[in-house]
Amino acid sequence: MTGQRIGYIRVSTFDQNPERQLEGVKVDRAFSDKASGKDVKRPQLEA
Repeated sequence: MTGQRIGYIRVSTFDQNPERQLEGVKVDRAFSDKASGKDVKRPQLEA
C-alpha cells in the first residue's frame, strides 16, 4: 500500500486563483476553502 499526497488550498477572496498554490505539485486529492483571514474556521482542513 502506498501513501497518498493530499493538498490543501485556502484563499481569502473569490477572485483569487486557488490552483496557483499547487502549481507543479503532484497530489492525489486537493481540498480548498475560500474564506476571509479573520475567519478561523477551515471546514475542508478539519474534514
